[in-house]
Parts: sequence; structure tokens; C-alpha cells
Amino acid sequence: MQPWGGAVTDHTTDPDRMAPQPFKGHGISHPRAPAAGGGVSLEGAADPAAAIARIAEPFDDIDDDFAALFDRFAERRVILLGEASHGTADFYRARAAITRRLVSRHGFGIIACEADWPDMAVLDRRVRGRAGPAPAEPPFQRFPRWMWRNTDFAALVDWLQRENADRTPDERAGVFGLDLYSLAGSIQAVLGYLDRHDPEAAGIARRRYGCLTPWAEEPAHYGSAVLRQRYGSCEEAVVAQCREILQRGMDGDPEGYLDAAQNARLISAAERYYRVMYQGGAASWNLRDRHMFETLQQILEARGPGARAVVWAHNSHIGDARATAMGRSMDELNLGQLCRERFGDEAALIGFGTAAGTVAAAADWGDEMEVMAVRPPLPGSWEALCHATGIPRFLADFGRAGDLRDSLSRDLLERFIGVIYRPESERASHYMKADLPHQFDAWVWIDRSAALTPTSHGGDADPAAKTDPEDAETFPSGL
Repeated sequence: MQPWGGAVTDHTTDPDRMAPQPFKGHGISHPRAPAAGGGVSLEGAADPAAAIARIAEPFDDIDDDFAALFDRFAERRVILLGEASHGTADFYRARAAITRRLVSRHGFGIIACEADWPDMAVLDRRVRGRAGPAPAEPPFQRFPRWMWRNTDFAALVDWLQRENADRTPDERAGVFGLDLYSLAGSIQAVLGYLDRHDPEAAGIARRRYGCLTPWAEEPAHYGSAVLRQRYGSCEEAVVAQCREILQRGMDGDPEGYLDAAQNARLISAAERYYRVMYQGGAASWNLRDRHMFETLQQILEARGPGARAVVWAHNSHIGDARATAMGRSMDELNLGQLCRERFGDEAALIGFGTAAGTVAAAADWGDEMEVMAVRPPLPGSWEALCHATGIPRFLADFGRAGDLRDSLSRDLLERFIGVIYRPESERASHYMKADLPHQFDAWVWIDRSAALTPTSHGGDADPAAKTDPEDAETFPSGL
């Protein structure tokens, strides 16, 4: 069974993976990177592929022995696990193996994902056996569904439910969403909480959120309308409602309160996000990643002083932005940077990469998922260097590399595939410069990888996600 109900369908189509995409107009290529087809000079450096091979720790399969390699990070407070695409089964399986070991052997109790809070809350109630309102619809109905409606993540959720069965409620590990795209679901969750605890306050909240109600299903249009002065901003109303929720206290229902408080924060952040994303620049990206970081902090605080978290998100979020073109040329920050700044050596940033194979992705925002062939890496890229080691699968622990970490340090192209993959324009659409040994604390390399398998309807097109042509520059980021 899949965790959101219904039977798991066998949707295999070749071992391929699907990739996520960034905003149109929010390109990820380095603005000063060489033109398409141009290589990156390694002049004056020692053979970097040989240096990578020296620190590589090979592994054969994604199994318990593989997961044991990550015991070295088990004392950290936050372990962030990345992915080079949102549609690669190998990345999901590797992160699931690491997560199972951290939960079962090392006391990690939080699995925080690049997903919407209300959707993950449905799964959290299941895996921790928590009471709560039945969802109006199954979770993960928004494009790209396959990110979480896939067989590998479903298997982890099933495992977590079994793992929690013999634990006391306080010891059970939970799953949580960090992202801010669930405006309609979060409004419904806050109103449902207030209906149960304070009907009078629920009436006030309905009037405040009424400003956003016409746009709840297509919030990007709200930002467009405000920008063009066709509609007044709802900021004052949603901030007032968020403040009131946070001042209420727990009402004897700490889990319900955390859920309502995080949804209220999400609504406030999403309202700002959909207004600023039309302004261009780094503002919308930074707002989103700050929201994810602040949500992670709130979860850690709610679970107690000894709480520790595993984070699942794209490499573009969990690698330190200061070591990439994002931070150096585009004034962007990200979750990994903020975790390093807050937690220091108690945070571990672990990236994942691949050279070729298949990926689950869409050709455009809202389209049906396809299994696409991943092109060989560009010459001179980090992926090309890892491929050149001749080692099919390895862990590179930059923290244990000694002087090699600094000798390997350089700005080279790195590939980022989102929920949209455009191989015909791959250099411009999916590469940017990065200093890999300082972007991550460790790097997991899987030379050839395969696309994930969606569960029932996980790969369907989503016509509701289509953006009007006049709003084409604001397609939501697939990273």
C-alpha cells in the first residue's frame, strides 16, 4: 500500500529518473560561465580526478553497509541529504537507507522534507499514530506529484510506521514538510484547528483569510494582481492572523497547535513569496529558503533540546550557497548555508551526483512525467571528473580529506536537474559554477542512475498547474 491510500502501480519505464526545474526567469546557470560547449580550464592544478579517487570510499550496493558509512555523522544535530534531481530512484533509496539507520540506531526523530507542511502532516499522523482530521483529499496532489508519490518514499513511510510501533509516543520519529506552496491547504488547516478549539476566533480568521481565498488555488495570480495594482495586498490580514495564532498557546493540544502555528507561518510567508517573485532577483528564493530553515528550527524546538533531524532536499538547497554562483553572483542564500551559520560543525551537508542514466521529469511545468535519458556530463564539470575516476559508486568525505580539500577547491560547473529537464538546453538550463569541496561536507557519487517509479497517478499531468502566458516568467521553482 502507498501511504496516501490506494494500491502501488508498477509504472516502470526503463531505469530513468525525472528532474525538477527552477523558475523560468530564475535561471541557475552562472552568469559568467563559459559559453555552451566550452570546457573549464584546470590549468595549474593537480589531476583533480585522481585527487577525488584518492579520497573516494567505494561501495557496491545501497544497503546496510552503505548506510554504515554515514555513522561518522551520527553525532551531528542536523544531517542534510541532497539530490542532483528530484526524479532519481538511486538518490531516494540512498537517502532512505541512511535515514533508516539514523532513526533506528542513532536516535534521529525528525525527517524534514522539501515538501508542503499539510501534505507531510497527513503522513506524520499515520507514522506516529496521531489523531487528527481526515484530509479533504489525498496528499501530494500538486505538481510535481512524483517527488513524494513514488515507490521508494512510500517504502520509507511504511518502514517508519513499523519502526514506531514499539516506541512510546514521545520516542516516535516523524515526517515534516518545510516548503511553502500549500496556501489553500494551510488555510483549511488553520480554520479547522480554530473550528475545533475556538469557533469565534475561526470566524475572525475566515474574514482575514477571505482576502486570499479567491487566489488560494492559483496564488501566483494573486502576486500578479497586486503587482499590477488590480488587487490590494493581503499582508496585514495574514500577519495579524499569524500573530494571533502564535499568541494563543497550545490549548492542551501541543501537536495540533504546532500544526496550526506552522500553517499560519506558512500562509504569511507564502503571501509575501507570491508578491515578491514578480520582482525578480534573489528575493523570492531567499524568502523560501529562510522559511524552510525557520520551519526546521521550529520543529527542532518543538521536539525538545535533544532533537535531531535528517533533511531531504535538492542539492541547490542543502549545499552551501556561498560556495556556488548562487551566493557569489546572484545574492542568493539557502538552507544549507543557514544551517552552517546556525549549527556550525553540528550540521552535515551531503550532496549527491550522477553522470548518466535516466530521470523522471517533465518537459514543462504541469506536464505529465516522462522518463528521460540524462545526457553525459559536460567536459570539465564536477560530474565529468567523478566519472573519470572510474569508480562507479563512492562516498567522498571532504571533512577527512585534509589538504586535498583545499587543493581540490575550484569553481567548476555542477549539474542541477529539477522537476523539469531540458536536455536540449542543458548547459544554460541545468549547470552553474560551484566549489564542490566547500559546498558540501561529503559527496555521494552514483555514476549511472535510474528514474524513480511513481505510485498511482504520481506521474499524471497537472493542468491546474499551468501558468498563464503572461505569467510565464514566474513558473514555480522545481529546485
